[in-house]
Amino acid sequence: MAEPVLAIRDLRKSFGALKATDGVSIDLYPGEIHALIGPNGAGKSTLIHQICGTLRQDSGQIRLAGQEIGHRTVAERARLGLGRTFQISSLAGEFSALRNVMLAVQAGQGSSFRFFKPVMRDRALTEAAMERLERVGLAARAHVPASELSHGEKRQLEIAIALALDVKAFLLDEPMAGMGPEGSKVLTGFLDRLRQEAPILLVEHDMDAVFALADRISVLVYGRVIATGTVDEIRNDPAVRTAYLGDHA
Repeated sequence: MAEPVLAIRDLRKSFGALKATDGVSIDLYPGEIHALIGPNGAGKSTLIHQICGTLRQDSGQIRLAGQEIGHRTVAERARLGLGRTFQISSLAGEFSALRNVMLAVQAGQGSSFRFFKPVMRDRALTEAAMERLERVGLAARAHVPASELSHGEKRQLEIAIALALDVKAFLLDEPMAGMGPEGSKVLTGFLDRLRQEAPILLVEHDMDAVFALADRISVLVYGRVIATGTVDEIRNDPAVRTAYLGDHA
């Protein structure tokens, strides 16, 4: 079997007596969508923040493409290829989609933003950004301010930004949040294709999307992974049905 692109080993995080992350180990392999599910309060957000670097783990390892990143900053992890999107977008809303991606291309090249206006006339930079927008299907919306994009388009733009940083693994946190059935269907198809760019660790409450997309699912309850398996294995696991799936199964 191929080596995991993202390997989380025995991750632990406590807040006083509360074990928010209790010995979590998860692997993400090339071409895979690995979904992380669990009830509210299970510790998903705490785990995601540790992987991204906004929260430091107490112990354990986080390895990306074989490199330990558990001590790295958020920006360093992004430059090393950890692409992320969140429930609440962090896009520069006043900038066009193209400008947002150009900023990411610049960052990936280690350039300063101090001379951004001249950079807008840099043809190579513009072409690199447009290529990423084309890959996510947003080329026709390149000059639209990010704040005016639809919810799904903002998710696509965040992914284009990650692609500009030569992403090795995607971490998607509730990409379907706030979307209606049609929007979720479109985004599900997009994510299914996206796994060819880089594997995806998907945190999602929309179980229809999870069951349609996931190669494997890990179930987090009270900070611990109680099961990892295929969709059928998770659907038929008595402990998972009791703890979380219920009618979803």
